[in-house]
Amino acid sequence: MAQKIVSVVGARPQFVKAAVVSEQLRAAGLPEVMIHTGQHYDANMSDVFFAALGIPEPRYNLGIGGGRHGEMTGRQLAEIERCLLEERPDAVVVYGDTNSTLAGALAAVKLHIPVAHVEAGLRSFNNRMPEEINRIVTDRVSAVLFTPSQVASANLRAEGIAESRIVEVGDVMYDAALRYGGTARPPGPASGGCVVTIHRAENTDDATRLGVIVAALIELSRLMRVTFPVHPRTRKALTEAGEWGRLAAHVELTEPLGYIEMLAAVRAADVIVTDSGGLQKEAYFLETPCVTLRGETEWVETVALGWNRLVTELNVPDIVAAVSGARPPATDDARPYGDGHAAAKIAQFLRATI
Repeated sequence: MAQKIVSVVGARPQFVKAAVVSEQLRAAGLPEVMIHTGQHYDANMSDVFFAALGIPEPRYNLGIGGGRHGEMTGRQLAEIERCLLEERPDAVVVYGDTNSTLAGALAAVKLHIPVAHVEAGLRSFNNRMPEEINRIVTDRVSAVLFTPSQVASANLRAEGIAESRIVEVGDVMYDAALRYGGTARPPGPASGGCVVTIHRAENTDDATRLGVIVAALIELSRLMRVTFPVHPRTRKALTEAGEWGRLAAHVELTEPLGYIEMLAAVRAADVIVTDSGGLQKEAYFLETPCVTLRGETEWVETVALGWNRLVTELNVPDIVAAVSGARPPATDDARPYGDGHAAAKIAQFLRATI
C-alpha cells in the first residue's frame, strides 16, 4: 500500500481534477503532498479555485509561470525533482496535458518513482499542439494510465501500450460536474445567451484568426447576449491586436470565473463557444450545446453524440451559423465518461497496488 502520494498541479483544469481525487485519497487513508508549479499564477486562475473547491494548501508553490514552453518545462522539472527528493513519495499523480504534467512525470520517472496519469489516452492527432506532445510523452513514461473513456483506452492500445497499464475509470471532471454543478448561481442574468472562452495559442497568437473570432462575436451580439470571461493571455492578445475596445463595445467582457461560477454560467447558457477541452465536456455534462473553434477535439464523443460542433475553417458566416443554429440533440442516453465515481476508483487502485 502506498505510504505517500505526491500530486503535481499547475493549471485551472488540474485544480478541479485534484479537488475530487484528493478528497478520495484522504478517504482511502493515503497521505498526499501537493506541488503547485504556478503555471497559472494569476489569482483568478489559481487562488480562487483552491479556496472554492476546498483543495488542501499545496506544500510547495513553485511560482513557475510564463516564458516559452522549453524554459517553463525545464524550470518546473528541476524544482519538482528537488521536491521529490525531499518527500520520497511512493507514487506521483499528474493530471491532463500541461507543461506541469510533463515536468512532473519526467521528474518522477527519472527518480524511479511510479507515475499515475489521470486523463490518459486522449489524442487530438495534431502534433503542432504542445498539449499533444505532453500527453504522448507522459503516457509513455507512466506506470498507470487512468483513462476517462473507451476511446482513450483504445488510443493507448493502438499505440502498443500494455493492457496491464491501462485502467479505465471514467472522467474525474464528470465527478466534479456532478458534485459542484448545482451549487452556484450564474454570475449574470439567470438564463440565455452565449458564453465564450478562448485561450489556445492557435487562436490568440494568430492575429487573423483572432480578428475573425472578434468579428463573429460582434455579429452574434446582435442576435443574443454574449458573455466572455477573458483569460489573461487572451486579454493581452486582444489588447496588443487593438481589438479589446471594439469587442468591449458589443460583448460583455469579464474577469475569469471560478470553476463553480463557470459551471453555473454554462448551465444557464443557450450555447457555449470555446476552444477549451474542459469546457466542451462541461457543456456536455450540463446539457448545453457547444461550438468549438478548433480543427479537432480530444473529446470526440461530444461531437459524435451531437452536443458539440467543430468549426474547423474559421470565418464569420460559419461561426455565426453554427452558434445561432446550436440545439440539443433529440436523444442521448449514452454515458461515455463513466458513472461519476472515477476519483474513488483511482484512490482504491492506488491504495491496492502502488
